[in-house]
Amino acid sequence: MIIANAEWEVMRVVWAKGQTTSGEILEILKQKMQWSPSTVKTLLKRLVAKGCLQAEKKGKRFIYSAKIDEKSSMDRQTDDLLNKFCQRQHPALLEHLLHTSSLTLTDIEHLQNVLTHKKKHAAAEIHCNCIPGQCRCKENMEVF
Repeated sequence: MIIANAEWEVMRVVWAKGQTTSGEILEILKQKMQWSPSTVKTLLKRLVAKGCLQAEKKGKRFIYSAKIDEKSSMDRQTDDLLNKFCQRQHPALLEHLLHTSSLTLTDIEHLQNVLTHKKKHAAAEIHCNCIPGQCRCKENMEVF
């Protein structure tokens, strides 16, 4: 399931609050976005239709809560990003993420442990997973 950037902003508020209303979402996001109440309500309706949110009527308003968790959503978004690029480009993407991310010493130690484990099972070479003509890898270009 694809969550658009604007929908992602709404989901972040819902994940942070647990349960919230459209008014609370608007109040929080007005610091970043210049959305009208109808824009927020449209985004909420889309997210409910996609199965991302649950809407429960309480009196005159709806209370929204997440039906999907943040970690699995983040993992799906990351997988979608990686699938847009040749496997041989993944190290460059990871390097960019490392350079642009704020990391604590604990984060860095954890990442070093992950890389140490990954190194034990690493392939000697990464093969291109693109269809011919979709990238500039030598093995892909030889098909033409």
